[in-house]
Amino acid sequence: MAQPTQVVVTNLTGLAQEIVSGGHRWRADEPVPFGTDTGPSPYQLLLASLGACTSMTLRLYAQRKGIELHEITVRLTLSRIHADDCNECETKNGFLDRIDREIELKGSLDETQKQRLLEIAERCPVHRTLTSEINIRTSVL
Repeated sequence: MAQPTQVVVTNLTGLAQEIVSGGHRWRADEPVPFGTDTGPSPYQLLLASLGACTSMTLRLYAQRKGIELHEITVRLTLSRIHADDCNECETKNGFLDRIDREIELKGSLDETQKQRLLEIAERCPVHRTLTSEINIRTSVL
């Protein structure tokens, strides 16, 4: 079994958060007027996780298969939509979150390779986590 990923988030005042994972430190915050805009918002961090994982997964696959892939750009947008506007969604009432992911691939790629890379993007670990059942257990110390 893989080692669990641990991130520690600390807040002393306001909405700015100090985030530590291993030897890495960064901040999260909300934009003005709610926060002080000293870092990305929690949803921006979520999208960044999906984008980074998608790009890394595609890069590793292209390297393994000898595909000439020069540059990967992943653009992500999170929005709330009416459930009845989503034909492929299980939820049919109220609202749901939608992530639109656009992947730009630069290199000497034919259509078959592009289609395969699109399939591989759907298999990135963060994508799988976000589209699977997630069990969050919370305790107070």
